[in-house]
Amino acid sequence: MPLIQLTTNTPPEDTNRDAFLATLSSAIAEMLGKPEQYVMVNLTSNRNMLFAGSTEPLAYVELKSLGLPETDTKRFSAQLSDIISNRLGIPATRVYIEFSSPPRHMWGWNGATF
Repeated sequence: MPLIQLTTNTPPEDTNRDAFLATLSSAIAEMLGKPEQYVMVNLTSNRNMLFAGSTEPLAYVELKSLGLPETDTKRFSAQLSDIISNRLGIPATRVYIEFSSPPRHMWGWNGATF
C-alpha cells in the first residue's frame, strides 16, 4: 500500500534506473515498517519542470501510505532528500515532498479495499 511517486526533470542514468527504483522501494519499506511486497515506486523523468524560476534539476515526490505517521514526516523528508541528492544529484533545496495517509476504504488492492 505504500506508494512513492517521484517526478523529476533529470533522470537517473539508464544503467542505474533499476537500482534507483530498488533503493527507493527498500527505503520506503524500512521507513514505514511495512513489507516491501506492498511498496510501489513510480518514477517519471525528463519532465518539463520549473522551480524557483529555474529549470535546474528538481524533484517533486509524493509518499502515500495507510497509517503514515505524521510525527515521522520530518525524518522521512530528510531520508528521501538524501537518497534523491545522492542518487540523482538534486539538492534538497530543490525537492518538494508531499505526504498523505488516505482512509483505508479509499485505497484499493486485489479487487477490494484495505
